Amino acid sequence: MPKTKPKAAAAAKIYAVVGSDDVEIKNTASELAEKLKPANAGDFGLEIIDGAADNADQAAARIRSTIEALRTLPFFGGEKVVWLKSANFLGDDQKARSASVQTALEELTETINEGLGAEVTFLLSAIEVDKRRSFYKSLAKRAELQVFDKLDSSRGGWEEEATEIVQARAKKRKLQFEEDALELFVLFTGGDTREIENELEKIDLYLGKDRAVNVDLVRELVPLTREGVIFDLSNALAERDIERALTLVRQLLDQGESAIGILLVAVLPTVRNLLLAKDLMERHKISRPHAPFPFISAINRLPVDATAHLPRKKDGTVNAFALGIAAQNAHRFQTQQLIAGMKACLAANLQIVTTQLDHELILTEVVVKILGSGD
Repeated sequence: MPKTKPKAAAAAKIYAVVGSDDVEIKNTASELAEKLKPANAGDFGLEIIDGAADNADQAAARIRSTIEALRTLPFFGGEKVVWLKSANFLGDDQKARSASVQTALEELTETINEGLGAEVTFLLSAIEVDKRRSFYKSLAKRAELQVFDKLDSSRGGWEEEATEIVQARAKKRKLQFEEDALELFVLFTGGDTREIENELEKIDLYLGKDRAVNVDLVRELVPLTREGVIFDLSNALAERDIERALTLVRQLLDQGESAIGILLVAVLPTVRNLLLAKDLMERHKISRPHAPFPFISAINRLPVDATAHLPRKKDGTVNAFALGIAAQNAHRFQTQQLIAGMKACLAANLQIVTTQLDHELILTEVVVKILGSGD
């Protein structure tokens, strides 16, 4: 899931919620502001400075307003929270790099380093922060920091993190996902937290008292993102559903997806994972799993030399979730069929880049070659 990195709380009461996931940052910062706000302080207990600036001059002015607020004692005594909200000038764009903004941030850093009064708490929320900047480095040392970054669905292993996010949020709503429905929901929403939240709310309202979520309901209510169509195509290939696979190929082409992209992002990885999963199951006597996670556990128990050839995530660990999905469906194929499928993908690749043949025809032929022969 998006990584939350709490730092040890500093002596001064300074909090920061940053990252690329605007939904998580907005929700977390709002909850934190409400929690930090002094009881019975009313409107005077929370001073908000809007950090969404249109230009460098406006950004510098918002920073100096924050400095002034931090140096001003609360009205009528007591305590207050100063919240620099949704700051958009801490990244690596022209506005953030401007001399006026950098000078103002240096003044803000000095104010924080000098120490805030016991009556003042500082909260910063910001999108797209450049972690190389001196302001961020200084803030990270002094603040209780939470970082929420969006999942990158183009890299391997994101499905596991996205599944944890969906499970946690569904539990809060008391939604009970069937395993297949959970898997499909994750793939349809592509790890986008805003999309996840919106679609869970839609399902929540639709179901009423009945909290069970099945595959048919997900297909009916959750729209397919680009990523969702790609992953649904992968599922259709793995399940040997040729009609659905060809429909999704046509849909992706109609949406402007390139044929080579469809082949290399959906078709080839699916065949490869099916072949790898089938080999692992046969070689190490692993039973067909009912869900990806038991297969992940089985892979993790294997010796290092047995998994050295498997595809990896950026952190070097095995991309086991995709293999787990493949393991659920590998029984539908013979090993030789999958080897032939890999060869068909190679041939299709060459046809797409070296011939003038119709791309839909090429993809249709490769799908039929992979799925069309009998068990």
